[in-house]
Amino acid sequence: MRILFLPLAALAGATWLGSCSPQQSGEKKEVAKATDKTVEMADTATQGLKPRLITTFPDSMNTPDGLALLPGGRVLLSIPNMADNKYPARIVELTSNGYKPFISHPPVEPTTKHAAPMDLAIGPDGNVYYAENQYENSKDFKSRLMRVLMKNGQPTGTIETAVDHFALANGIVWKGNDLYVTDSQWDLPDNDKGSAIMHFALAELKPGTTIHLKPKTKDPHVLAMFTTTVNETGVDNGADGIDYDSQGRIYTGSFGDGNLYRVTLKPDGSYASQEVVPVAAPKIPCIDGFVIDRTTDKAYITSARLNSIDVVDLKTNAHTILARNGDTNGAGGRLDQPAEVLLKGKQLLISNYDNPNKHFVNTKSDAPHTESAIDLP
Repeated sequence: MRILFLPLAALAGATWLGSCSPQQSGEKKEVAKATDKTVEMADTATQGLKPRLITTFPDSMNTPDGLALLPGGRVLLSIPNMADNKYPARIVELTSNGYKPFISHPPVEPTTKHAAPMDLAIGPDGNVYYAENQYENSKDFKSRLMRVLMKNGQPTGTIETAVDHFALANGIVWKGNDLYVTDSQWDLPDNDKGSAIMHFALAELKPGTTIHLKPKTKDPHVLAMFTTTVNETGVDNGADGIDYDSQGRIYTGSFGDGNLYRVTLKPDGSYASQEVVPVAAPKIPCIDGFVIDRTTDKAYITSARLNSIDVVDLKTNAHTILARNGDTNGAGGRLDQPAEVLLKGKQLLISNYDNPNKHFVNTKSDAPHTESAIDLP
Protein backbone atom coordinates (compact mmCIF):
# COMPACT_ATOMS: atom_id res chain seq x y z
CA MET A 1 0.00 0.00 0.00
CA ARG A 2 1.50 3.33 -1.07
CA ILE A 3 2.22 5.90 1.60
CA LEU A 4 0.35 9.20 1.18
CA PHE A 5 1.63 12.68 1.94
CA LEU A 6 -0.53 15.42 3.35
CA PRO A 7 -0.31 18.65 1.32
CA LEU A 8 1.86 21.47 2.57
CA ALA A 9 -0.44 24.14 3.97
CA ALA A 10 -0.28 27.36 5.89
CA LEU A 11 -1.26 26.81 9.48
CA ALA A 12 -3.80 28.75 11.43
CA GLY A 13 -2.60 31.54 13.69
CA ALA A 14 -1.90 30.96 17.34
CA THR A 15 -4.82 29.79 19.43
CA TRP A 16 -4.25 28.37 22.92
CA LEU A 17 -0.51 28.36 23.53
CA GLY A 18 0.81 31.30 21.57
CA SER A 19 3.23 30.92 18.70
CA CYS A 20 5.80 33.04 20.49
CA SER A 21 6.06 33.32 24.22
CA PRO A 22 8.05 34.97 26.99
CA GLN A 23 10.02 32.84 29.41
CA GLN A 24 10.34 32.85 33.14
CA SER A 25 12.06 36.11 34.12
CA GLY A 26 15.17 34.44 35.50
CA GLU A 27 15.70 32.54 32.27
CA LYS A 28 15.13 35.24 29.63
CA LYS A 29 18.80 36.12 29.22
CA GLU A 30 19.84 32.47 28.96
CA VAL A 31 17.30 31.77 26.22
CA ALA A 32 18.18 34.90 24.30
CA LYS A 33 21.87 34.06 24.42
CA ALA A 34 21.24 30.53 23.18
CA THR A 35 18.92 31.44 20.33
CA ASP A 36 20.96 34.42 19.15
CA LYS A 37 23.95 32.16 18.54
CA THR A 38 22.07 29.56 16.52
CA VAL A 39 21.17 29.72 12.87
CA GLU A 40 18.55 27.42 11.44
CA MET A 41 20.14 24.74 9.31
CA ALA A 42 18.96 23.88 5.81
CA ASP A 43 15.56 22.21 5.91
CA THR A 44 15.90 20.05 2.82
CA ALA A 45 13.33 17.34 3.47
CA THR A 46 10.15 19.16 4.46
CA GLN A 47 6.97 17.22 3.76
CA GLY A 48 3.41 17.78 4.90
CA LEU A 49 2.55 20.49 7.39
CA LYS A 50 4.95 22.92 9.01
CA PRO A 51 4.76 22.95 12.82
CA ARG A 52 4.66 26.26 14.65
CA LEU A 53 6.65 27.22 17.72
CA ILE A 54 4.91 27.21 21.10
CA THR A 55 7.82 28.10 23.33
CA THR A 56 11.56 27.75 23.81
CA PHE A 57 13.46 26.63 26.89
CA PRO A 58 16.94 27.47 28.21
CA ASP A 59 19.83 25.01 28.27
CA SER A 60 18.82 24.12 31.81
CA MET A 61 15.67 22.57 30.28
CA ASN A 62 17.23 20.67 27.40
CA THR A 63 15.02 17.63 26.71
CA PRO A 64 11.27 18.38 26.79
CA ASP A 65 9.46 15.05 26.87
CA GLY A 66 6.24 13.71 28.43
CA LEU A 67 2.91 15.53 28.11
CA ALA A 68 -0.26 15.16 30.16
CA LEU A 69 -3.69 16.77 29.86
CA LEU A 70 -5.27 17.72 33.18
CA PRO A 71 -8.87 18.75 33.92
CA GLY A 72 -9.65 22.22 32.66
CA GLY A 73 -7.30 21.84 29.71
CA ARG A 74 -4.09 22.30 31.68
CA VAL A 75 -1.01 20.67 30.13
CA LEU A 76 1.99 19.32 32.05
CA LEU A 77 5.40 18.77 30.46
CA SER A 78 8.27 16.74 31.90
CA ILE A 79 11.87 17.76 31.26
CA PRO A 80 14.33 15.02 32.34
CA ASN A 81 17.41 16.86 30.99
CA MET A 82 18.92 13.69 29.53
CA ALA A 83 21.11 15.60 27.06
CA ASP A 84 22.84 17.40 29.93
CA ASN A 85 21.84 16.15 33.36
CA LYS A 86 24.03 18.53 35.30
CA TYR A 87 20.78 20.47 35.44
CA PRO A 88 18.00 19.16 37.69
CA ALA A 89 14.93 17.68 36.04
CA ARG A 90 11.66 19.60 36.11
CA ILE A 91 7.96 19.32 35.43
CA VAL A 92 6.32 22.50 34.17
CA GLU A 93 2.84 23.58 33.16
CA LEU A 94 2.48 25.07 29.69
CA THR A 95 0.60 28.36 29.60
CA SER A 96 -0.80 30.71 26.96
CA ASN A 97 2.44 32.70 27.00
CA GLY A 98 5.07 30.09 27.86
CA TYR A 99 5.28 27.94 30.95
CA LYS A 100 5.31 28.08 34.73
CA PRO A 101 6.74 25.78 37.42
CA PHE A 102 4.76 22.74 38.51
CA ILE A 103 7.47 20.66 40.23
CA SER A 104 10.83 22.38 40.21
CA HIS A 105 12.74 19.65 42.06
CA PRO A 106 11.37 16.13 41.56
CA PRO A 107 12.87 13.79 44.17
CA VAL A 108 16.11 12.16 43.06
CA GLU A 109 16.67 8.42 43.19
CA PRO A 110 18.81 7.89 46.32
CA THR A 111 21.68 6.01 44.67
CA THR A 112 21.90 7.80 41.29
CA LYS A 113 21.25 11.26 42.77
CA HIS A 114 19.18 12.16 39.70
CA ALA A 115 15.50 12.54 38.88
CA ALA A 116 14.35 11.72 35.35
CA PRO A 117 10.60 12.19 34.75
CA MET A 118 9.35 10.94 31.40
CA ASP A 119 5.70 10.27 30.47
CA LEU A 120 3.04 11.35 32.93
CA ALA A 121 -0.74 11.17 33.41
CA ILE A 122 -3.38 12.04 35.95
CA GLY A 123 -5.05 9.09 37.64
CA PRO A 124 -8.69 8.55 38.57
CA ASP A 125 -7.67 9.28 42.15
CA GLY A 126 -6.74 12.83 41.14
CA ASN A 127 -3.00 12.26 41.63
CA VAL A 128 -0.37 12.74 38.92
CA TYR A 129 1.79 9.71 38.09
CA TYR A 130 5.01 9.84 36.12
CA ALA A 131 7.45 7.24 34.82
CA GLU A 132 11.03 7.90 35.86
CA ASN A 133 13.77 6.65 33.56
CA GLN A 134 16.95 5.98 35.52
CA TYR A 135 18.43 3.72 32.82
CA GLU A 136 20.82 6.46 31.65
CA ASN A 137 22.14 6.65 35.22
CA SER A 138 22.07 2.98 36.24
CA LYS A 139 21.30 -0.32 34.52
CA ASP A 140 20.51 -1.85 37.93
CA PHE A 141 16.68 -1.52 37.84
CA LYS A 142 16.57 1.89 39.50
CA SER A 143 13.69 3.32 37.44
CA ARG A 144 10.42 4.08 39.19
CA LEU A 145 6.79 5.08 38.90
CA MET A 146 6.24 8.21 40.97
CA ARG A 147 3.02 9.55 42.47
CA VAL A 148 2.45 13.28 43.00
CA LEU A 149 -0.23 13.76 45.63
CA MET A 150 -2.64 16.47 44.53
CA LYS A 151 -5.23 18.67 46.22
CA ASN A 152 -7.53 21.10 44.39
CA GLY A 153 -5.55 20.56 41.20
CA GLN A 154 -2.18 21.45 42.69
CA PRO A 155 0.68 19.35 44.11
CA THR A 156 0.64 19.09 47.88
CA GLY A 157 4.41 18.83 48.10
CA THR A 158 4.40 15.06 48.66
CA ILE A 159 5.90 12.94 45.88
CA GLU A 160 6.34 9.25 46.61
CA THR A 161 7.49 6.07 44.89
CA ALA A 162 4.44 4.10 43.76
CA VAL A 163 6.42 1.28 42.06
CA ASP A 164 10.16 0.61 41.97
CA HIS A 165 12.64 -1.75 40.27
CA PHE A 166 11.75 -0.92 36.68
CA ALA A 167 14.67 -1.13 34.25
CA LEU A 168 13.55 1.74 31.98
CA ALA A 169 10.11 3.06 32.91
CA ASN A 170 8.89 5.10 29.96
CA GLY A 171 5.28 5.52 28.75
CA ILE A 172 2.14 5.46 30.88
CA VAL A 173 -1.62 5.55 30.25
CA TRP A 174 -4.65 5.23 32.50
CA LYS A 175 -7.65 3.30 31.14
CA GLY A 176 -10.38 3.57 33.73
CA ASN A 177 -8.96 2.25 37.00
CA ASP A 178 -6.12 0.41 35.25
CA LEU A 179 -2.66 1.85 34.71
CA TYR A 180 -0.38 0.55 31.96
CA VAL A 181 3.35 1.38 31.98
CA THR A 182 5.98 0.47 29.40
CA ASP A 183 9.43 -0.74 30.40
CA SER A 184 11.72 -0.38 27.39
CA GLN A 185 14.43 -2.67 28.82
CA TRP A 186 12.58 -5.43 30.69
CA ASP A 187 15.05 -8.22 29.92
CA LEU A 188 14.74 -11.85 30.98
CA PRO A 189 17.62 -14.30 31.51
CA ASP A 190 16.97 -15.80 28.07
CA ASN A 191 16.12 -12.51 26.29
CA ASP A 192 18.42 -9.50 26.60
CA LYS A 193 16.38 -7.55 24.01
CA GLY A 194 13.15 -7.64 25.96
CA SER A 195 10.61 -4.97 26.84
CA ALA A 196 7.19 -5.06 28.42
CA ILE A 197 3.91 -3.42 29.31
CA MET A 198 3.16 -3.52 33.04
CA HIS A 199 -0.40 -3.48 34.44
CA PHE A 200 -1.41 -2.04 37.81
CA ALA A 201 -4.88 -1.68 39.32
CA LEU A 202 -5.78 1.53 41.12
CA ALA A 203 -6.74 -0.49 44.19
CA GLU A 204 -3.14 -1.63 44.69
CA LEU A 205 -1.59 1.80 44.06
CA LYS A 206 -2.27 3.00 47.58
CA PRO A 207 -0.74 6.28 48.75
CA GLY A 208 1.99 5.63 51.29
CA THR A 209 2.87 2.22 49.83
CA THR A 210 5.34 1.03 47.19
CA ILE A 211 5.00 -1.98 44.87
CA HIS A 212 8.31 -3.78 44.31
CA LEU A 213 8.79 -5.37 40.88
CA LYS A 214 10.97 -8.48 40.51
CA PRO A 215 13.68 -7.76 37.91
CA LYS A 216 14.54 -10.29 35.20
CA THR A 217 11.32 -12.24 35.79
CA LYS A 218 7.87 -12.31 34.28
CA ASP A 219 6.61 -10.39 37.29
CA PRO A 220 2.85 -10.78 37.93
CA HIS A 221 2.45 -7.17 36.76
CA VAL A 222 3.81 -7.96 33.28
CA LEU A 223 0.91 -7.70 30.82
CA ALA A 224 2.79 -8.38 27.57
CA MET A 225 6.39 -8.79 26.43
CA PHE A 226 8.21 -7.93 23.21
CA THR A 227 11.62 -8.53 21.64
CA THR A 228 13.50 -5.78 19.80
CA THR A 229 15.33 -6.52 16.55
CA VAL A 230 18.48 -4.39 16.70
CA ASN A 231 19.31 -2.48 13.53
CA GLU A 232 22.17 -0.20 12.49
CA THR A 233 21.39 2.28 15.27
CA GLY A 234 22.46 -0.31 17.84
CA VAL A 235 19.46 0.64 20.01
CA ASP A 236 17.63 -2.22 21.73
CA ASN A 237 15.05 -0.13 23.61
CA GLY A 238 11.65 -1.66 22.98
CA ALA A 239 8.13 -0.72 24.12
CA ASP A 240 7.95 3.06 24.48
CA GLY A 241 4.81 5.13 23.84
CA ILE A 242 1.43 3.71 24.87
CA ASP A 243 -2.26 4.49 24.36
CA TYR A 244 -5.56 2.72 23.63
CA ASP A 245 -8.16 2.88 20.85
CA SER A 246 -11.95 3.26 20.84
CA GLN A 247 -12.34 -0.48 21.43
CA GLY A 248 -10.09 -0.39 24.49
CA ARG A 249 -7.19 -2.20 22.84
CA ILE A 250 -3.73 -1.17 24.06
CA TYR A 251 -0.99 -0.13 21.61
CA THR A 252 2.72 0.33 22.12
CA GLY A 253 5.56 1.06 19.71
CA SER A 254 9.16 -0.12 19.73
CA PHE A 255 11.80 2.61 19.81
CA GLY A 256 14.52 0.28 18.54
CA ASP A 257 12.85 -1.31 15.52
CA GLY A 258 9.61 0.60 14.88
CA ASN A 259 7.14 -2.24 15.34
CA LEU A 260 3.64 -1.18 16.39
CA TYR A 261 1.92 -3.68 18.69
CA ARG A 262 -1.76 -4.17 19.54
CA VAL A 263 -2.71 -5.89 22.80
CA THR A 264 -6.31 -7.01 23.23
CA LEU A 265 -7.60 -7.10 26.80
CA LYS A 266 -10.13 -9.15 28.70
CA PRO A 267 -13.00 -7.28 30.41
CA ASP A 268 -10.99 -7.15 33.65
CA GLY A 269 -8.10 -5.36 31.90
CA SER A 270 -5.86 -8.43 31.77
CA TYR A 271 -4.13 -9.93 28.73
CA ALA A 272 -6.06 -11.69 25.97
CA SER A 273 -3.77 -11.56 22.90
CA GLN A 274 -1.21 -9.48 21.03
CA GLU A 275 -0.18 -8.88 17.43
CA VAL A 276 2.02 -6.68 15.26
CA VAL A 277 -0.01 -4.04 13.44
CA PRO A 278 0.70 -4.35 9.67
CA VAL A 279 1.33 -0.65 9.07
CA ALA A 280 1.42 0.30 5.39
CA ALA A 281 4.91 0.73 3.91
CA PRO A 282 7.38 2.25 4.19
CA LYS A 283 8.08 0.96 7.66
CA ILE A 284 8.37 3.46 10.49
CA PRO A 285 11.90 2.72 11.77
CA CYS A 286 11.54 4.14 15.27
CA ILE A 287 8.39 4.74 17.31
CA ASP A 288 8.82 6.98 20.33
CA GLY A 289 5.64 8.52 21.72
CA PHE A 290 2.17 8.61 20.20
CA VAL A 291 -1.41 9.53 20.95
CA ILE A 292 -4.60 7.95 19.58
CA ASP A 293 -7.60 10.07 18.65
CA ARG A 294 -10.35 7.73 19.81
CA THR A 295 -12.97 9.56 17.73
CA THR A 296 -11.20 8.46 14.54
CA ASP A 297 -8.83 5.71 15.76
CA LYS A 298 -5.93 7.48 14.13
CA ALA A 299 -2.57 7.25 15.89
CA TYR A 300 -0.26 10.29 15.73
CA ILE A 301 3.23 8.81 16.04
CA THR A 302 6.60 10.44 16.61
CA SER A 303 9.03 8.78 14.26
CA ALA A 304 11.95 10.17 16.25
CA ARG A 305 14.67 8.82 13.99
CA LEU A 306 13.25 10.60 10.92
CA ASN A 307 12.22 13.94 12.48
CA SER A 308 8.69 12.98 11.53
CA ILE A 309 5.11 12.87 12.78
CA ASP A 310 3.34 9.97 11.07
CA VAL A 311 -0.34 9.04 11.17
CA VAL A 312 -1.57 5.44 11.18
CA ASP A 313 -5.26 4.74 10.68
CA LEU A 314 -5.78 1.81 13.05
CA LYS A 315 -8.93 0.75 11.18
CA THR A 316 -7.25 0.38 7.77
CA ASN A 317 -3.48 0.44 8.62
CA ALA A 318 -3.06 3.31 6.13
CA HIS A 319 0.07 5.35 6.82
CA THR A 320 0.48 9.06 6.08
CA ILE A 321 3.07 11.69 6.93
CA LEU A 322 1.70 14.68 8.81
CA ALA A 323 4.99 16.60 9.07
CA ARG A 324 8.64 15.86 8.44
CA ASN A 325 11.79 17.92 8.06
CA GLY A 326 15.53 17.45 7.77
CA ASP A 327 18.25 18.10 10.33
CA THR A 328 17.49 21.48 11.89
CA ASN A 329 18.15 23.02 15.30
CA GLY A 330 14.40 23.32 15.87
CA ALA A 331 14.21 27.07 15.32
CA GLY A 332 10.76 28.32 14.40
CA GLY A 333 9.13 25.12 15.63
CA ARG A 334 10.78 22.74 13.16
CA LEU A 335 10.76 19.11 14.28
CA ASP A 336 13.94 18.34 16.21
CA GLN A 337 13.70 14.67 17.19
CA PRO A 338 10.06 14.71 18.28
CA ALA A 339 9.50 12.37 21.22
CA GLU A 340 5.99 12.90 22.55
CA VAL A 341 2.68 14.22 21.26
CA LEU A 342 -0.59 15.20 22.90
CA LEU A 343 -3.97 16.06 21.42
CA LYS A 344 -5.64 19.13 22.88
CA GLY A 345 -8.75 19.68 20.83
CA LYS A 346 -7.52 20.22 17.26
CA GLN A 347 -3.97 20.99 18.35
CA LEU A 348 -1.23 18.39 18.31
CA LEU A 349 1.41 19.41 20.85
CA ILE A 350 4.94 18.12 20.16
CA SER A 351 7.95 17.78 22.46
CA ASN A 352 11.27 18.04 20.63
CA TYR A 353 13.57 15.81 22.68
CA ASP A 354 16.70 16.63 20.65
CA ASN A 355 19.04 13.96 22.04
CA PRO A 356 19.87 11.72 19.07
CA ASN A 357 21.28 8.24 18.62
CA LYS A 358 23.45 7.07 15.72
CA HIS A 359 21.82 7.16 12.27
CA PHE A 360 19.14 9.65 13.31
CA VAL A 361 18.30 12.55 10.97
CA ASN A 362 18.89 14.81 13.96
CA THR A 363 22.66 14.81 14.48
CA LYS A 364 23.23 16.74 17.70
CA SER A 365 21.59 18.25 20.74
CA ASP A 366 21.59 22.02 20.39
CA ALA A 367 19.69 25.17 21.29
CA PRO A 368 16.98 26.26 20.96
CA HIS A 369 15.09 23.63 23.00
CA THR A 370 11.50 23.76 21.86
CA GLU A 371 7.89 22.75 22.11
CA SER A 372 5.93 22.80 18.83
CA ALA A 373 2.34 22.43 17.68
CA ILE A 374 0.39 21.52 14.57
CA ASP A 375 -3.14 22.79 14.05
CA LEU A 376 -5.08 19.85 12.66
CA PRO A 377 -7.83 20.24 10.03
